Amino acid sequence: MASTIAVNAGARLDRLPISRFHWRILGLISAGAFLDAFDVYLAGGVIAALKAEGFSTLAQAAVFMSMTFLGMMIGAGMAGYVGDRFGRRASYQFNLALFGLASIAAIFSPNMSFLIVCRFIMGIGLGAELVVAAGTLGEFIPPAYRGRWVSIMGMVVNSGLLVATSVGYIVIPTLGWRYMFAIGGILALIVWVMRKKMPESPRWLESVGRNEEAEATLREIEAEVVAHKGPLAAVPEVRVVQQVHAPLGALFGSKLRRRLIAATLAAIAVNVSVYGFVAWLPTFLVSHGTGIVTSLWYTTLMSFGSVFGAVVAIGIADRISRRASLIAAAVAIMVFGFLYPNAHGDLMVPLTGFLLVSSIYTLVTLALFAYIPELFPTAYRLRGTGFAGMCGRAASMVTPYATVALFERFGLEGVLGMVGVVLACMIAAVGLLNIETTGQSLDDVSDDSLVTGGAAK
Repeated sequence: MASTIAVNAGARLDRLPISRFHWRILGLISAGAFLDAFDVYLAGGVIAALKAEGFSTLAQAAVFMSMTFLGMMIGAGMAGYVGDRFGRRASYQFNLALFGLASIAAIFSPNMSFLIVCRFIMGIGLGAELVVAAGTLGEFIPPAYRGRWVSIMGMVVNSGLLVATSVGYIVIPTLGWRYMFAIGGILALIVWVMRKKMPESPRWLESVGRNEEAEATLREIEAEVVAHKGPLAAVPEVRVVQQVHAPLGALFGSKLRRRLIAATLAAIAVNVSVYGFVAWLPTFLVSHGTGIVTSLWYTTLMSFGSVFGAVVAIGIADRISRRASLIAAAVAIMVFGFLYPNAHGDLMVPLTGFLLVSSIYTLVTLALFAYIPELFPTAYRLRGTGFAGMCGRAASMVTPYATVALFERFGLEGVLGMVGVVLACMIAAVGLLNIETTGQSLDDVSDDSLVTGGAAK
């Protein structure tokens, strides 16, 4: 039976000053999310090594990649259910352990079939990690800082591309591809141990009626912040949160449907942009007559845009409205996407490509880590984020085939046209939704009255 204690978790968390507690939460969540990105991006180097050793055929390599994305799609949906049903901590610890243990098992793969199975299991953990990371961090961070803090996490995640490429360049030729899985697996298990003491989200505990636990957790958090920052400000309001009956069907009901559509189109736009363009940069350049060495050099320069895009997001996240930022990033992708095919020379090609990649990763950071989780009430936050993530992953599985077909028939303009159409759909959905999340308490943007019909304050 639910407790009648009025915890007021949201208002109490929102009035906390930034302290060591918040930095610790950011570090623990970002560490798992970084390992997710690191493992996704190590696949390119590993596949090349597998083929060179004769351990894998091209067909098996394709299955390896397909199983990665299929696992990630399943993991995104699974994380949403587990996180909303059993708690944020249960979800992020389960998926990190799953990924870590599967990575360790992959070290000892006797054949490609075994490695593919391990990769599928890893994919489930990988797909779950970003959903939980994005949904959980924002529940702890005060609204005035939430945008830039989730963007900092985005910068850490985006750096996985550069780190995986650099580590693979050193490790694979000297130690072999198995050590790449060893690095990811061992680090994942270390982070798993470190995160065992990470608190459960008080917002979630209160939403499911576990008020005594929510109160105890909040008192521990407040005591830690007081020890670092001194006496706390008074709580500005009292919001009584009723325990919510949260059936999955309500996520698709009239009160949440438009939010779900906007979130899903944003996730699809992100995945189509990344897997329709960024992943194909070397191929596009070579097809336009650029030498392979020059192509790889250009691609390396452009890849710094993945980190710079997150830096841009950090700078604007709490200063410019979330809707305006998303629309501006999408328009920038379209503009630089139009300019890129017409760029020539050793300066303009990498510069235009860098600006295009930066725009894409600004959208990645603001959409995936900030906007999408903010749209949903606590009781549905991870399921809504997970559903959008599943659709985004499904798009990432289809996009390579569409990219090849469009590139062969229409050239790079055809590929960028596909990306532009998807971005236009996202712009329309975000604009029509007319919900602003920047600087707003999560309780005000998306409280549980959306599904219960009322909220007490």
